[in-house]
Amino acid sequence: MKKVVVTGMGVISPIGNSVDDFSQSLKDGKSGIGQISQFDTQGFDVTIAGEVKNFAGELWLDKKECRKMARFSQFAAAAAVQALDQAKLLADVNADGRRLIRSNPLRTGIVLGNGIGGFEIVTESFRKLFNNGPRRMLPLTVPMMIGNEAAGNISILHGIHGPAYTQVTACASGTDALGQALDLIRLGRCDVVVTGGAEACIVPFAIGGFQMLKALSTKRNNDPSKASRPFDADRDGFVLGEGAGVLVIESEEHAQARGAWIIAEFAGYGAGADAHHITSPDQSGISGAQAIKNALEDAGVKPEEIQYYNAHGTSTQINDPTETRMLKLAFGPHAYKMKISSIKSMTGHCIAGSGGLEAIASILAITEGYYPPTINLDNPDPECDLDYVPHKVQYGEIQTAASGSLGFGGHNGVVVFRKYQGHHDE
Repeated sequence: MKKVVVTGMGVISPIGNSVDDFSQSLKDGKSGIGQISQFDTQGFDVTIAGEVKNFAGELWLDKKECRKMARFSQFAAAAAVQALDQAKLLADVNADGRRLIRSNPLRTGIVLGNGIGGFEIVTESFRKLFNNGPRRMLPLTVPMMIGNEAAGNISILHGIHGPAYTQVTACASGTDALGQALDLIRLGRCDVVVTGGAEACIVPFAIGGFQMLKALSTKRNNDPSKASRPFDADRDGFVLGEGAGVLVIESEEHAQARGAWIIAEFAGYGAGADAHHITSPDQSGISGAQAIKNALEDAGVKPEEIQYYNAHGTSTQINDPTETRMLKLAFGPHAYKMKISSIKSMTGHCIAGSGGLEAIASILAITEGYYPPTINLDNPDPECDLDYVPHKVQYGEIQTAASGSLGFGGHNGVVVFRKYQGHHDE
């Protein structure tokens, strides 16, 4: 079976719009959660979110192209440019204003996760439709709003002619996209895949919808940095975030042949479904545990080899103890020995963006030797009795890490990364 490696990473997030800034914020335990600025929250029970700050798409993309993209597509495309640049896979700007892929475009693919699409476009077009009729709607409403357009735009921008897929499994979308990308390379369908997840749904419709589900934190609107508190007894819901995490992965032989610097090995993926409830996880944790076991088996890794597990860790009443049970079932006694944390305590829940961002956090843990903290873990829930790296970063050498995502509908996805042991070229 082909060994798959990571050669590039890109980040747009509430705690930094580059991999370096993102990593430093994780080490600093910095919260990216604050008052919502994208719309007037009057009348809402929720006024806070993990917004991306100081984002300007034209830093990475042509300004005209940006105007044709929804916010989530801009995030994905910007993170993809970062990742492709790190992988040294983008040529200079050509006469068409595009930076074309340096690898064989027919053997290069895209698999991105997205849960909700361009909801700010939907919101604005509905407003115009209801107030002024269909002729006042945004002309590009449909191509900007649909979830596959991030993958489509990246393909167009860089002349990528291989498969360009979009994975939709709610909050597991980014992680499942990574798994699909891994399979494309292992099966020999692609040499290189741009993969990860993106989301931007801090809009009235989404906040209102999650609010009506009683899923969001409402108690700390006046203290937003303390609102996301995974595994804490005083948690009262998740905080919606946004952003994109994009990786470039390729076969080891392809990376070595072109002299690429290899960041880490993408060792395995596992998935499964709860078959239980449309929004609530199976509280036994059995199906999530099986997804972890599937990922470990796929990676050829024993449970005791995992030193760090990046938890889904949403800060909801049901998720956190369920995930704790899931980890105990999957890892046995080792669950008490490994480090576990939820970076959602800092970023909020970036829905499909979470899988990509948290995969990158797991890789950074390996390459830079640190365990990201779970901030705000002041009063641990007695049912959540594992080592969740409370408050402050911890340092140590990490060989193997895993990251898990759980989505509405009962979707469970887990990925495993290892320190790269082969020969590096540069």
